[in-house]
Amino acid sequence: MKKIRLYHFVARLRESFETSFGKTIDRHCVLVAVEDSSGLIGWGEAPVDDGPWYSYETVDTTLYVYREFIIPLLKKHSGIEHPVEFQDIVSSIRGYRMAKAGIEFALWDLYAKSLGKPLYKLIGGVRDYIVSGVSIGVIGDMDRLIKSVEYYLDRGYRRVKIKIKPGWDVEPVKTIRKLFGDIPLQVDANAAYTLFDKHVFLELDKYGLTMIEQPLSYEDLYEHSILQSMIKTPICLDESIKSLSDAIAGHRLGSYRVINVKPARVGGILETIKIHDYTMMHNIPIWIGGMLETGIGRAFQVAAATLPNVRYPNDISESSRYYEEEIVEPPWTLRSNGTIEVPKKPGIGVEVLEEKIEKYAKRKYEYKLA
Repeated sequence: MKKIRLYHFVARLRESFETSFGKTIDRHCVLVAVEDSSGLIGWGEAPVDDGPWYSYETVDTTLYVYREFIIPLLKKHSGIEHPVEFQDIVSSIRGYRMAKAGIEFALWDLYAKSLGKPLYKLIGGVRDYIVSGVSIGVIGDMDRLIKSVEYYLDRGYRRVKIKIKPGWDVEPVKTIRKLFGDIPLQVDANAAYTLFDKHVFLELDKYGLTMIEQPLSYEDLYEHSILQSMIKTPICLDESIKSLSDAIAGHRLGSYRVINVKPARVGGILETIKIHDYTMMHNIPIWIGGMLETGIGRAFQVAAATLPNVRYPNDISESSRYYEEEIVEPPWTLRSNGTIEVPKKPGIGVEVLEEKIEKYAKRKYEYKLA
């Protein structure tokens, strides 16, 4: 590697997106460009926010960890031959999995491009399309919710997920079931409840949901095992699974029956593959989630969603679902059958529009590695 560029990038969403922990309208992230001696560039994204909402990692903590710790290590190991080497190089740094993922992603893109192969093939992908579901934020208005569900079903999305929080949970599910029948439907609490709210989940258990995602604390495994024993609906863990060790512990406790694997949350492609292989060995289905990534981050979600044990529709929407302007060409487009085609070009398979990144970047840093 010759040099690395970092961008604090900000994109405006088409409309606000609300979860149990807040509302987003401007999506912050850190974009990473790694360049080799031949001028080839690999791109990655750390989908961190401007505050510690979904994760303790933020734009500023990520830039700090890059500057003070990860980049100095990369200067000592600039001759990386394969992306899997990166995790060993940064293993002395605890946590900061999304920061690590941003650079690991870029290294995977660079490596795939250097071989002239699409990323999804290199990581063991087995399909040339991925199935998409839609995630609808906490709307708080039943009429608007009904119109949103109708719109996304008409667009072809193969599963509907709604965000819930105390006071907005059973009634929207009941209404959707009444109006739209037996559609694939799941809910996501983003850790908004405790076991004292078990009555909510016993009630939701009556509506044939595909799964209930992250109902309890974002760090919990044990209490999820208690709740799972009370209900027949599968619990899907998200925030609680940050690594393969979490996946193993949760499985042994009986904390979940499905995992939403977000490649950035678990530290990158390598850890995603490890979790995938473990769950496949134990016949536990997974699917691929996201964190409002740009078209760059979405490329790694798409690649991961081609893995064989991905057995549910993914939270990977078309570009126009969230953003007014895309920073990759072609944009990610949903086909009428609810699928997204996996690009066959080398690397992540899409062209990064650097002029748009420069236009919307709040900060830019460049470091020489060799």
